[in-house]
Amino acid sequence: MNHSPSDDSSMPVASRKIFVSLDTTARSRGSDKVATQVESVLNAQPELAATLVRNGSRGMFWLEPLLEINTPKGRVAYGPVKAEDVNDIINLQCFDDATEHPLCLGLTEELPWFKSQQRLTFARVGIIDPIDVDDYISHGGFVGLTNAFAKTAQQLVDEVKESGLRGRGGAAFPTGIKWQTVLNEPEQQKYIVCNADEGDSGTFADRMLMEGDPLVLVEGMIIAGLSVGADQGYIYLRSEYPQAHDLLNKAISNAKAAGYLGDNICGTEHNFHLEVRLGAGAYICGEETSLLESLEGKRGLVRAKPPLPAIEGLFGQPTVVNNVISLASVPYILSHGGDSYRDFGMGRSRGTLPIQLAGNIAQGGLVELAFGISLNELLQQYGNGCKSKRAMRSVQVGGPLGAYLPAEQWDTALDYEEFASIGAVLGHGGIVVFDDTVDMAAQARFAMEFCEVESCGKCTPCRIGAVRGVEVIDKIIDGNNDEQQRQDSVDLLHDLCDTMEFGSLCAMGGMTPFPVRSALKYFPDDFLPQPSTQKAQ
Repeated sequence: MNHSPSDDSSMPVASRKIFVSLDTTARSRGSDKVATQVESVLNAQPELAATLVRNGSRGMFWLEPLLEINTPKGRVAYGPVKAEDVNDIINLQCFDDATEHPLCLGLTEELPWFKSQQRLTFARVGIIDPIDVDDYISHGGFVGLTNAFAKTAQQLVDEVKESGLRGRGGAAFPTGIKWQTVLNEPEQQKYIVCNADEGDSGTFADRMLMEGDPLVLVEGMIIAGLSVGADQGYIYLRSEYPQAHDLLNKAISNAKAAGYLGDNICGTEHNFHLEVRLGAGAYICGEETSLLESLEGKRGLVRAKPPLPAIEGLFGQPTVVNNVISLASVPYILSHGGDSYRDFGMGRSRGTLPIQLAGNIAQGGLVELAFGISLNELLQQYGNGCKSKRAMRSVQVGGPLGAYLPAEQWDTALDYEEFASIGAVLGHGGIVVFDDTVDMAAQARFAMEFCEVESCGKCTPCRIGAVRGVEVIDKIIDGNNDEQQRQDSVDLLHDLCDTMEFGSLCAMGGMTPFPVRSALKYFPDDFLPQPSTQKAQ
């Protein structure tokens, strides 16, 4: 079942359009050159009466640059397209649903990889002009906000609670409970902060959404403001996302011009102002209290909790801090009802999860599905195995602090509790695949090294533990040590992991042991002494 908004199948020929993505991944694969060539052909043939639309990506990255043309039956996809293919594609009567060109893939939404998804949050991504307010509205945008105006703040919070939405940033804390805490605080200045510091390896869902449908995030943040009594919002965006930065600012400007931001939004008594703030490249600022410190103009250091940000957050005021996907899921909930969203998923994991397939995978990209699908189904049905054509050996889910999963765990359903039961985390839904050439001792060492570089340095277990962790792993794989020395080092590494997990101030140090322990447990042979001590370096 696909919940994409209505497409262009009934669009008259006079509204001929050609779509080429402006998503960062698509651009890295050459979509700008394709778009330039499309413009050149259309300028040379004005009788075609067609226009170029730069949209977001459909998420099928191995097919980018993807070129889509609207026809009476819907959009037809061609890919991957090079600039030199454009003239032939356009001149093969493409607007009349002709499909003779060898790069023609058929109707986009009938492609098996795409058709089987359940796109709720990403329903408009890859379909609309990302910064066009009218296009957003014509595809169901701002319906949730309109419904929100008719509800009290408590009714809005109750609707989010009913949906079962949990934070998509990784912690999976119930969003409605967080909002209730902020709502319960006495009336005062409150804030909505969007955590868009997406720094986990193998993740790009936030970026894809902000580049493909930034207005849904704007709408979600406005609804959050109405729900808790906040009139100011900030999007804390990682500086490595210049395209998202540009599109967010344009979308906000257009929404303000259309009356959806500012004072008396949509002619109501409600006010909501929204700004984008750039981070400075620190991974730790993806942790909510470090993010708040950075947003206040300070060094990104973790704060001790309590107090929770919901009670004393930005500038000491009650603050909702939610991830991009969490906030962008809210318009669907207010548009279709909390129970509709809750109908998707399993157990306590309700709704859908944008899953990102990355690493050594043949078909990398984004798949939005209800919770409950297994890793194996994802890796084979959607990922189509390793890009190297070799056997898969390990999968890391949940970013650089997630456990490495061996093949015997790939039948685990994507569900927060199911993953916790095997010592893994679902995190932000990023999946990184490794084939059988991977050195898991090197991966374990990388986890400690990553923590050493990215630690904010505030607590000793994280700051010192990561440094000692790298040293100890080097001793384990050092071929010059005898068996007793090696076993002593393994025991020391386990003790060190205990100290980091239970003594660190935040998840940075607390979760770094997850990939290290899983590599030791499931891939012990990779830690056996090697002839060269340079193995893991």
